[in-house]
Amino acid sequence: MASTYKKKILKDIEKIPDEKIPRLYKVIHLLTAELISKTKRIGNRGSLKGIWKDSDIDESLLIKARKSLFPYEY
Repeated sequence: MASTYKKKILKDIEKIPDEKIPRLYKVIHLLTAELISKTKRIGNRGSLKGIWKDSDIDESLLIKARKSLFPYEY
């Protein structure tokens, strides 16, 4: 069954123009890094929930950061 999906993925990749392949590579690389974790977490870091409490967030900085980290979304 996995080979069926691999064939479908490869077929879809063939449709992508060559100039878009570097962008696709970035997306695939990020996905595989998330899906295949090679490092083993040691200890329990705990939650960061509430660390900023009532701090104001500059939305323009947040959008700029997202664009730099996830350019394929824009």
